[in-house]
Amino acid sequence: MHIIETYFECGGFDHRFLQGGISVYLWNLSKALAEKGHRVSVVTPAHGRLDDLRESYDLETLDYRDTYELPLVLDPHTWGDRFPAEVGIPLTTTAHLLRLDGIDLYFLSNELLDQLPDRFYPPYGSKGQDLVFFKPLAYQVDSIRFIRHRFAGQKSLVHAHEPYYHYLIPAAFRGDPSKLVVGSVQSNMPITKQVYRPKVRRLLDFLDAADALPAEDTGPAPTEHESVMSGYQQLTHLHYEYGPDHVRVYDLVADHADLVDFLSPGHLDFYTDFADTPFEELFTRLPVHDTVRRNAHKSFVGGCAVGDTWTTGEPPAVDRAAVLRGLGLDHELPTFFHNARYAVNHKGQTELFRAVDRVLTQGLAANFVLRCLSDGGIDDPYVQEVAERHKGRVHLEWERVEERRIVEYAASSDFCLFPSKFEMDTFLIAQGEAMAVGAVPIATAQLGMAHFGHVADPLHGPDAAHATGFAVNRSFAEDDPLLADALARRIHEAAALLREQPEQYRKLRSNSMATARQFTWERAADLHLAAFTPLWEGGRPELAIDRMVRHGWFELLPEQAYDTHGAAIAEAALRLGDVAAYRRCRPLDLPAARALFEAAWARGDFARCEQTADSEPELRARLDGRHTAEDGRIVYRLPHAERVELVRLAETETGRQQVTVQPLDRSGVEFSGELQSSEGELYLLLTLISGRCAWDVVRHG
Repeated sequence: MHIIETYFECGGFDHRFLQGGISVYLWNLSKALAEKGHRVSVVTPAHGRLDDLRESYDLETLDYRDTYELPLVLDPHTWGDRFPAEVGIPLTTTAHLLRLDGIDLYFLSNELLDQLPDRFYPPYGSKGQDLVFFKPLAYQVDSIRFIRHRFAGQKSLVHAHEPYYHYLIPAAFRGDPSKLVVGSVQSNMPITKQVYRPKVRRLLDFLDAADALPAEDTGPAPTEHESVMSGYQQLTHLHYEYGPDHVRVYDLVADHADLVDFLSPGHLDFYTDFADTPFEELFTRLPVHDTVRRNAHKSFVGGCAVGDTWTTGEPPAVDRAAVLRGLGLDHELPTFFHNARYAVNHKGQTELFRAVDRVLTQGLAANFVLRCLSDGGIDDPYVQEVAERHKGRVHLEWERVEERRIVEYAASSDFCLFPSKFEMDTFLIAQGEAMAVGAVPIATAQLGMAHFGHVADPLHGPDAAHATGFAVNRSFAEDDPLLADALARRIHEAAALLREQPEQYRKLRSNSMATARQFTWERAADLHLAAFTPLWEGGRPELAIDRMVRHGWFELLPEQAYDTHGAAIAEAALRLGDVAAYRRCRPLDLPAARALFEAAWARGDFARCEQTADSEPELRARLDGRHTAEDGRIVYRLPHAERVELVRLAETETGRQQVTVQPLDRSGVEFSGELQSSEGELYLLLTLISGRCAWDVVRHG
């Protein structure tokens, strides 16, 4: 096959020419595909670094000169009157070829692509202020035009990465019989992310793909409950609202690509139904839910990998005593390691420092090596206070260092800490790296990290023999006390395990290393080729019945599935509390009705509880008795709730709607709080002991 990899940057072959992790992923995957015997080309911007490339590599300037004007229609709500409604940026693009490790890298250069040579990516502050904000759009248009010219008529598979950086590419090539397009979802950017529709319309027209623009969303105005749920999502980083005349970038990719690639099984599952999150119920009511389902047959897991430095050969020989003494720490104490960029919400670092502060204040004898990468340092006084208060127990650093030092830190540690939040991680290479050299993970039970095996109960569960570490519940709240509490408990448990059950610790360590080391680039190449090859040979994917069943898409099942997969459908329906689907497979007798009620009750799905509540008086009493809301006070009773919050949507003085969150006071299994006399329906967000989030609606009075 001829595989054309394309992304906004691809300098993973040389650390001087990279900014983000996708660049490293792209280079390693390209090498692995080339090593399998395929022709691999990479198309990427030069970012004004041609002279630097020439100093170190044999760079050939091609006979390619493309002069055109990039048409941009500007959103007046963002750009105001700083620029005309439509601007044209004159560009002359040249191409430069570097052949390296059997791969052809094409670097594109013009007046816009050469901007920002030090950071590559436009700062968010340039939006509405500086046309350099549209550099990623110029990359898309230039890549399309270059591929059309350089590889005209050549059968090729274009593998493009991250929807926001390639949403024009599938549409541009959908009418070209010589080109197949695979879109890759690299991050958990909100699936509802949108861009200005007139801008996209003009660019698609410019690229001779005007008919690829999706139809505008139609449907009823949102209910009050939907507005409250949508407003709350601004706090979860899962969904943002947009004004009229916008279009979702995911629709442009999913509808027009031949396949859509994800980094891990959990990543795909999360992006399919957002299960157990505060966004799940709202997601099922949005048009993008239909986009996901109609394109689900295109989705596959191409995977990601942990670098060869970490996964090949014997574990590195490290002098633990020397490494930890060099950091001012006691090498005989349990040691915990964290390694991530400094992003307090994404990486759960606020809760991490609160947990570290707590366990050390409580007297735990342990070391914490905390790397929070930030070129600008860390200006949070609390973080600095924790490091200073526990000097000799906490080593904090934020500088870029050689990979060898990170290997030494991880290999000298007993445990690694990754309390990432908001399901923003889709593979988490750093966790795999630490595990590969023997650090047992303590990490959130995010779906995008589940492949590392830490979610299994390490001591008592049915999967204990394969467990790799300890999990804490997912978090979708900023500065979440539940996450900080869970982390502190797990740190204490881990230290006790190392001290009191060394054999069990060694088992976890062995499992951890073996699990992480299976994620190689060769494996990722094989997974991609397993999807690419049938497509190349003319095949088209179909949506598996098992996947429809797993996600509860019972209405999409063919009639015969209820005969061939009846047991699996009944099991899934029971798990979800779906009476209609269960009834099609099994008799709805009294034990089944109770089981369906209990499953829905455990999930906090009270609408489905309602379907079977009248089968027994006790069930009806339990359902109706879960709350009282009258005389300006609410009392909510749910034994398996860990937090109950009253979410309101109010109008500000400027006319904008703003969400407010009132945590209810907890006493045992009851949660209570004061109400405003004028309130009618109350919208409650429940966080259950399992970590699941669910909504409940209660009528005041």
